[in-house]
Amino acid sequence: MKRFAIFAAVALAAVNACTRVQTDAPSGATAVRHAWTVPNTLRIVSGNVPRTLNPLLATQTVEASMARLTTDILVSADARGNFVPRLAREVPTRENGGISADGLTITYHLRPGVLWQDGVPFTSRDVKFTYDAIMNPDNDIVSRHGYDIVRRVDTPDPLTVVFHLKVRFAPFVSVVFGESDSPYAVLPAHVLAKYKSINDIPFNSAPMGTGPFKFVRWVRGDRIEFVRNEHYYLGAPKIERIIWRLVPDENTEMQLMRTHEADWLYEASVTAYKSIKTMPEVTVVLPPVNGYEGLMMNSGRGVTANPRVRRDIVMALDKVRLTHELTYGAGTVATGDLPPFMWAYDPQLQNLPYAPDKARSDLAALGYTAEKPLQLDFVYEQSQALTRSLVVQVQEALHAVNIEVHPRSQLSSMIYGGYTAGGTLSTGKYDLSTYQWYAGIDPDNSAQFLCANRPPHGFNQSHYCSPEMDAAQAQALANYDNATRKPAYAKIESLLVRDAPVDFLWWFRNIQVLNPDLKGFDPNPVVETWDISTWSI
Repeated sequence: MKRFAIFAAVALAAVNACTRVQTDAPSGATAVRHAWTVPNTLRIVSGNVPRTLNPLLATQTVEASMARLTTDILVSADARGNFVPRLAREVPTRENGGISADGLTITYHLRPGVLWQDGVPFTSRDVKFTYDAIMNPDNDIVSRHGYDIVRRVDTPDPLTVVFHLKVRFAPFVSVVFGESDSPYAVLPAHVLAKYKSINDIPFNSAPMGTGPFKFVRWVRGDRIEFVRNEHYYLGAPKIERIIWRLVPDENTEMQLMRTHEADWLYEASVTAYKSIKTMPEVTVVLPPVNGYEGLMMNSGRGVTANPRVRRDIVMALDKVRLTHELTYGAGTVATGDLPPFMWAYDPQLQNLPYAPDKARSDLAALGYTAEKPLQLDFVYEQSQALTRSLVVQVQEALHAVNIEVHPRSQLSSMIYGGYTAGGTLSTGKYDLSTYQWYAGIDPDNSAQFLCANRPPHGFNQSHYCSPEMDAAQAQALANYDNATRKPAYAKIESLLVRDAPVDFLWWFRNIQVLNPDLKGFDPNPVVETWDISTWSI
């Protein structure tokens, strides 16, 4: 995303029979363990259940967080948004020659001495193999954004990788094997090169990488276990064992925290937050992320392909009231997709007004009245109480302007699934949908809004296409200096308000509930587990 400070680390103080709520990540913890803490064992519980442990096939944040236990990327970012080299020895810049003067060549020098967990040396061949796997049309890759502008990958020696680009691409270091909205890790060529496709291979359920932890076993419907990698190139992790319990029931997750059978409730919902704030003997951390909760509208087909209809839907919804009533203080009313801590945020941007009378009048001019209301299919994620409540409120608000929505619940894996997997959004089989998006550390949102990134070619699941948007995105992507990019993002954000492919309801903070004995928890804007080798308990 950027090289400047965007988060302030907040010390994690002792918690004794009370709940502490913090708006940023902690950097320390109590010196004395509680009796319920299992020394050197981290017990995690999450409601989101992974489909895969292969980072190239991941579509959920829980999959990305788990993937970072066993695998690594080239360049990560710390909690303040500063680039941090991982498998790369240094971050490519213009100053160190990693980014060429014309912006078309990016060179990575890899760390020496890195080993795969089976003892084989990590080399540039692995990076090139993983790039080829991402571009392989036989693989079910959700997005090739950033990778598809690479003309050629050279590996002049085992510790050097050179990417030759077709066009200048400013967020390259953030996107390609970096902390992007698709944070793809590097995979072992010596293990996987024999497969024509990685879609259905043993590795997907039993990964092996260069990461700080080794996969042990996946007990389906129950847990996934990991042990520390004693030969991790950044030093053996302080935590010896991780047990990640899979509990797709929010009440059970909460009970496990209350009874101290878990040390980390991973990404709790905002509905749970109301109760969590009064939960004894836990610490609640609310790190901001580049993400939002919204209402996606199908801009590619049906009545919602008409931008007038989409704007009317936006004006019919009181997002201030929705944010206040549904997030319990964990969300902030959004004006666009880029939250205020991002350097590209435009403070002058304004929402369409809350104007239900105007929306009703405009819809009547389009032929939709109380006698002949507009009929819309509305998809939502069934396991979250938040989305169920949101659906009810949206249904009531749209009914008042003569829109009848017909809710249809689905699992998140079905809604957000890839095109070849029949994902609802990717295949465009919806009119409206609840939508939650986590982006990368760069403000680049072209993966969602470029014409070329409509499925099956990317994450543009609203199927939105605008020549003006493409032109503004081209300006933002072709220039490596932020001063030039910033006005392009102001234009991009204004087009998103005007054309309304998504109604951005609120910016959220990840809600992390922790055992106060967990030390070092310091999530970056994309993946909580980026530095898990430094944590202790």
